[in-house]
Amino acid sequence: MSNYDAKDLKLLKGLDAVRKRPGMYIGSTDSTGLHHLVWEIVDNALDEALAGFANEIKVTLKEDNSITVEDNGRGIPVDKHSSGKSGVELVFTELHAGGKFDESVYKTSGGLHGVGSAVVNALSTKVVVNVYRDKFEYQTEFEQDTITSRTKKVGPTTKHGTKVQFWPDSLIFKKSHFSSEIIKEKLRESSFLIPGLKISFINEQINERVVFETQEGIKEYIKFIGQGKNFISDVFYIKGNNKKIDIEIALVYTDNYNETIYSFVNNVKTRDGGIHETAFKTALTKTINEYALEHNILKGKNNTFDGNDVREGIIAVISLKVPESILEFVGQTKDKLGTPEAREAVEDFFGEKFTFYLNENKKETERIIARIKKAYDARLAARTARNEIRKAKTKLENKKILSGKLTPAQSKNPKLKELFLVEGDSAGGSAKMGRDRVTQAILPLRGKVINTAKAKLTDVLVNEEIATIINTIGAGIGEDFELKNSQYNKIIIMTDADTDGAHIQVLLLTFFYRYMKKLIEAGMVYIALPPLYKISIKSSKSKDFYAWDEAELKEITSKYSNYEIQRYKGLGEMNADQLWETTMNPETRSIVKVRIFDEALTERNVSTLMSDDINGRKAWINTHVDFSNEDDFVIITK
Repeated sequence: MSNYDAKDLKLLKGLDAVRKRPGMYIGSTDSTGLHHLVWEIVDNALDEALAGFANEIKVTLKEDNSITVEDNGRGIPVDKHSSGKSGVELVFTELHAGGKFDESVYKTSGGLHGVGSAVVNALSTKVVVNVYRDKFEYQTEFEQDTITSRTKKVGPTTKHGTKVQFWPDSLIFKKSHFSSEIIKEKLRESSFLIPGLKISFINEQINERVVFETQEGIKEYIKFIGQGKNFISDVFYIKGNNKKIDIEIALVYTDNYNETIYSFVNNVKTRDGGIHETAFKTALTKTINEYALEHNILKGKNNTFDGNDVREGIIAVISLKVPESILEFVGQTKDKLGTPEAREAVEDFFGEKFTFYLNENKKETERIIARIKKAYDARLAARTARNEIRKAKTKLENKKILSGKLTPAQSKNPKLKELFLVEGDSAGGSAKMGRDRVTQAILPLRGKVINTAKAKLTDVLVNEEIATIINTIGAGIGEDFELKNSQYNKIIIMTDADTDGAHIQVLLLTFFYRYMKKLIEAGMVYIALPPLYKISIKSSKSKDFYAWDEAELKEITSKYSNYEIQRYKGLGEMNADQLWETTMNPETRSIVKVRIFDEALTERNVSTLMSDDINGRKAWINTHVDFSNEDDFVIITK
């Protein structure tokens, strides 16, 4: 495996149509797709580390918004391939060209399709590749599929590895500005998956340097995800090989009500799960039920724990290393594993090891089983509560009124409708008068809703405000939630621009994250941005302006000498026409789309901020919130 030359690179077919249909290769052309370019190059560096040839990776966000990724691996081959191109030229200009199709070069690799480097090149205005190998430095330059400077020797060096710098094409990407936070979380995640690998991130725009390195791998990842939660068991960890697949699994039970499972294949996060994740869940439920049956924990013939009982409160990380010869992802973005061999490998390996663990650790097992039994009892109670809600909903529908507080939209088309969740009756009144009656529905909320991060499902279901929201959206809740049944295409949270309003936003977002996450994942949850100031110009041509922050206020007032400023303390102070013009009109409003960029970090932050751990919450706020600056929101104006 140490011999890695151009002859090892296998050419499958050339580079076509990437710029015409970039979504086929990177998923989208929004911020997610933009950052996918970084992941493609970083994954190549990680593959060198995974193969044992690199122990350091450095990612740099440059001042000109380009990205460099450098590793100390073997370096991409620079000698000539049979195609007439150098190894570097080949992998950056031809789809399906690389060393990852040959197990003698990479036994396991995340870059199965071999398109990453070429796609990054196609979607960038410029790419510069420096290779350090055989005691010399080589440089190659590209502009999309054109080689502008062929591979040439630059000079002697003692380094080894590859450095790639690319400038994303602003004509392709709607927003071409990289987020350092998103990049850091990806790199932190990668460091958990390869213990001993040093990953540095340098942000030259703000003179920031961060180093990620772990020694216990996914065991540390479990502890990182679980910050803010109480563990009721020790971290269970296994590592081994079954059916030529390396398997690594860690899990812990907490007193939280939600399951958190992350899975990876060859260091690539499988966001949509796949066979390995399904196999883990199946084996976990089967093992627990076999133990419960053997020890007569549930009375009655047909009584068993279901998967939701067994997984409630669990944090688990599944990491597989699958050989290239059997590796099968679903889609180029590698979000789902399709390798059939992974099912039996994971089920058998995990089932055997976890059964042994349960029998050998009685006290741990007692706590775990008690936790699962509690979830089982709560599920039966929740089923009763759900039935009550369904009955109540039926009664309401029979009366042709969903909620006494809801002002419905006239349209029957869910794709056209928007639901505004409004703080208070007074603001609700203005919203009702100012709205577009055809497409916009108004649901005023009285006070703060229940904190669903630390409430049982039974308590959530009987909470009046939450029950009204559930009935209004009409798509169910939790495991019963069906996105296609949502009665609205946008759910817009509209609160006062003060502390109480922010708290209501957080409580509602926590509810959607815990029980209707698919709404967020589909980009259907938004936060309205009402203005903070109204500036009335006193002149022969009187005119009103609105400002959303201090900078806008200063800019507007600097142009006039005679004006009056009104600071809005709440939505209720705005007339219906003002609320429509500034906050509700799709043509003029600004709203924030709520998105989950990093699941592990989001889970950790929600748990920390919404738990009873006051000290942990205070420490997080002091570390992460700069009270002198505005939040770096992505504003979507429609």
